[in-house]
Amino acid sequence: MKQINVGLLGCGTVGTGVAKILLENADLISARVGARLNLARVADIDITTDRGVIFPDGVWTIDAEAVVQDPQIDLIVEMIGGQGIAKELILKAIANEKHIVTANKALLASQGNDIFRAALERGVDVGFEASTGGCMPVIKTLRESLVGNRIQNITGILNGTCNYILSKITAEGVTFKEALAEAKKKGYAEADSTLDVDGYDTAHKLAILTSLSFGMALNLTDIYVEGISGITPGDIRFAEEFGYRIKLLAISKNNGDTIEARVHPTMIPFDNLLSSVNGAVNALMINADAVENIMLYGYGAGMMPTGSAVVSDCVDLARNLICGRSCRVPYLSYQMENIRDIPITPIDEITTRYYFRFSALDQPGVLSTISGILGDQGISIKSVHQKGRKTNGSVPLVMLTHVAGEAAVQKALAEIRGLNVVSAKPVLIRIEDENAQDDE
Repeated sequence: MKQINVGLLGCGTVGTGVAKILLENADLISARVGARLNLARVADIDITTDRGVIFPDGVWTIDAEAVVQDPQIDLIVEMIGGQGIAKELILKAIANEKHIVTANKALLASQGNDIFRAALERGVDVGFEASTGGCMPVIKTLRESLVGNRIQNITGILNGTCNYILSKITAEGVTFKEALAEAKKKGYAEADSTLDVDGYDTAHKLAILTSLSFGMALNLTDIYVEGISGITPGDIRFAEEFGYRIKLLAISKNNGDTIEARVHPTMIPFDNLLSSVNGAVNALMINADAVENIMLYGYGAGMMPTGSAVVSDCVDLARNLICGRSCRVPYLSYQMENIRDIPITPIDEITTRYYFRFSALDQPGVLSTISGILGDQGISIKSVHQKGRKTNGSVPLVMLTHVAGEAAVQKALAEIRGLNVVSAKPVLIRIEDENAQDDE
């Protein structure tokens, strides 16, 4: 039986999961692949800590460069993370004509165009299923299963930390800080959770999915990103009264000449399947012309779920090696010569529905003043609620709008923010509700 030698760079949480699957399920994998995936080398700065896995003798090294240069290694699995040494080692491995598997979404989202060009020049494959959505087969679905479809839009919950926090606030009415502390305690959030809660981890994944969906070069820079730290239990309570739940969504839409790509807290109706996705899981809705709507659901992080996705890439690349083929499936779904620089729609140019919450003084004329400013910008109000506990003389004034332009909304809110009768910065949450189209 043919043997394919794997070099693993980085043996932290996910790297350990990869090793565990390759070693403990070796016979199962061999029976399915027709070749043995041999974990030949493991490079990490810590080679003494017990990972709870029995490694073969002689596989450990602290010299990652030696693994990349080893002529016996066929396949490099990069689990180091970050955009420094990880990129250097990947490019060196490619130069040595070794196939690559990585879960490094930050690196791919920001520098993937360079990596894929280098890989194509050397004729090697790059697998990155684990970079977006953990164990969900998102990349394979977009790149292979839906190859005959025109993707219209994708909408997803792509960060388990944020989804856990919002789910906890919704269920228990705790504050963002309390929910974040609990997420850290349970291991769902890192000590420094900035990338998660500020939306950037989700944006990395959206950049990759948007490129795969629409045949465009990777473009992280122009994605609009907004996090969840400003969401309060009050906002979630008001949303539920209107029939909505709040989720941090990654949204990408094909508008023809431009592509919308944005990450922000979003109100979605109860009958939207994503509204019932709770806890530290991910989900992705894909709308395409032939299949209409499909949904993927599963754990987006963790040792074994993410390790499973990494091993699936190893198997795909092993099968290519067995057949003596590479680059059979384009990295970004489209052949490289057909990938275009499609502009991303600036956030000021989008149109959607909005939720506003103002902390307004409880006195006559306040509602008409605020409504007048919105009306001057062509923003039509669908409903208004003025209720809640008075705090320092102010009460919550909550509004839902019909479809409006983002630029007009921001201009109106800037004017309202300057009113003496408004005691705090207005809160804006965008609404995605296909059921409300008839009232535009």
